[in-house]
Amino acid sequence: MLPTTELRPVPLAPEIRLHLADREQRLFGGEFHSDQPLPFWAFVWAGGQSLARYLLDHPAEATGKRVLDVATGSGVAGIAAGLCGAASVAVTDIDPAAVAAARRNAAANGVTVADDEPDPELVLAGDVFYSPAVAPQMTSFLRAARKAGATVLVGDPGRGYFPERLFELVTEYTVPVPAALEETESLVTGVWRLK
Repeated sequence: MLPTTELRPVPLAPEIRLHLADREQRLFGGEFHSDQPLPFWAFVWAGGQSLARYLLDHPAEATGKRVLDVATGSGVAGIAAGLCGAASVAVTDIDPAAVAAARRNAAANGVTVADDEPDPELVLAGDVFYSPAVAPQMTSFLRAARKAGATVLVGDPGRGYFPERLFELVTEYTVPVPAALEETESLVTGVWRLK
């Protein structure tokens, strides 16, 4: 079952509007029961919000650059890069429905996104260190991007598998989040740069 969404402002970055599920809708142990992946894209997560806010406040990070938003979800970080004047923005996610949602959200904000950027200058990744299986894969991918010359920014609210030793903290935000998802009203979330 897919969630009903409505175009709403992002709490930490109200300049951006996304098609989002209701803040009271539960994702885990809630209304979604199917063989399809859970609709993570219907929610705006703390890591993506923090990246979006950081870019909107520091547009030079993205202006004129080829940007890749990894594990895009709703597309919020890539959309922020586009609003900052990125030369191009590509979004990727293991869930094709997330890529479709990111495209729809980008269009709602006047931003164009592509499916791939083989040579990114800026890589964005929000909330990607959420499991012991995914964290090493994501770490390898991001380190390869950094080795190839890209700047890598990660938004992480302390998900538990974040390899902090590889990063330097750029800034922190207190991010409003749905209590139905996070069991709290806000999360302190860092924006980190891969060394």
